[in-house]
Amino acid sequence: MSKESSRIGWNREAMAKRAALDIPDGAYVNLGIGIPEMVAQYVPEGREVIYHTENGLLGMGPPPAAGEEDPELINAGKKMVTALPGASYFHHADSFAMIRGQHIDLCVLGAMQVSERGDLANWSTGASDAIPAVGGAMDLVAGVRTVVVITQHCTNAGEPKLVDACSYPLTGKAVVSRIYTDLAVIDLTPAGFQVVELAPGVSFDYLRQRTGGKLLPRP
Repeated sequence: MSKESSRIGWNREAMAKRAALDIPDGAYVNLGIGIPEMVAQYVPEGREVIYHTENGLLGMGPPPAAGEEDPELINAGKKMVTALPGASYFHHADSFAMIRGQHIDLCVLGAMQVSERGDLANWSTGASDAIPAVGGAMDLVAGVRTVVVITQHCTNAGEPKLVDACSYPLTGKAVVSRIYTDLAVIDLTPAGFQVVELAPGVSFDYLRQRTGGKLLPRP
């Protein structure tokens, strides 16, 4: 499964670039850890997107060029970033007040599972050695106006991440509006997963075989 998937569809960079295309001009955006962090590199030309990170920075830029790293300038995932002109720094509590007060327009998160109802599981598999708490993702899905997900369509073992019902502990119920995977862009609708766009080389039947919930073709 994983070898076959690696020959078609989008790579991680293309997934991040595709998600960036859908972010509206002037939006305040929070990026999760992993592939979502890469979205900051692909702001379309002529569009202003203001990136927020919950450790206290508004106006986050892309990763620094080699030799220009500042180890004290990091995002919530402890990756070094840059600050754009006009950026501001603030207390961690103020950053979460922005999130909880619904001042962030959109967040891009990773996922372990997304159900066809938009339930999100992205912090634990429920194993005994799992991390002890959900962390900031809980605040993001509760306070941010629009939540989208970037994730590989299947696990390394070939199991679907898009499922009829999540079996892992939930981060939030009915919170996800769109999913970007290596195989497709998919919206969450009352009728199930709705295909918006198929990645290069991916057919609807190929996608359906790798999706655990109800999958609807492009309208």
